[in-house]
Amino acid sequence: MSSADNTDKKPVIAILGGSGDLGGGLALRWATAGYEVIIGSRTEEKASAAAAALNARDLAIPARAMSNEAAAAAGEVLVMTVPFANHQATLEAIREAVQGKVFIDVTVPLMPPKVGTVQMPEGGSACIQAQAFLGDAVKVVSAYQNVAAAHLNDLDHAPDCDVLVCGNDKEACALVVSLTEAAGMKGWHAGPIANSVVAEAMTSVLITLNRRYKIPGAGFSITGKPGV
Repeated sequence: MSSADNTDKKPVIAILGGSGDLGGGLALRWATAGYEVIIGSRTEEKASAAAAALNARDLAIPARAMSNEAAAAAGEVLVMTVPFANHQATLEAIREAVQGKVFIDVTVPLMPPKVGTVQMPEGGSACIQAQAFLGDAVKVVSAYQNVAAAHLNDLDHAPDCDVLVCGNDKEACALVVSLTEAAGMKGWHAGPIANSVVAEAMTSVLITLNRRYKIPGAGFSITGKPGV
């Protein structure tokens, strides 16, 4: 394989918790953009059903289905979109398989019934917890907490939401920014993993705005233009 082929090769993306609406929406965006996507779930049966629904769409590459553990081992870039209640258990199940990889944590610490109230976990944020638990060999990146799943699943419209990308590894963050652009959104490298608290907390604020102003999936945009 030539060096050009290596440069052009897209990474295989495994979405843990990909049978949910947000994971499925991200999978749809990346699969239509030419990425090979693996749908992971707690059971392979749930993953297979989600992959079948995804493959009924007009994809560039058909999605595959695996358990979360198998998907974590097979994927090159991992994306975790599980509820906060399943966050720690999922990390424990896939810890060994993710070593040395880019790990995008989309988890938001929503704590029902008060999901419109910011309630951050011990340690500061779910992503900070993930980085501490998985270890420094894993390049944990925070992203996509503020994107409405309904917008991702509607290919006729742009998601209309900017994405804050936070992580301690600059190359990993640059990769996630490029994946964000491939999914039809604008990504911004917003600093180290410590800053992930802002994106996670913002989700509860957006939920409150959705309820109060009847917005079908509020997002946010960064104003101003980057300098040359």
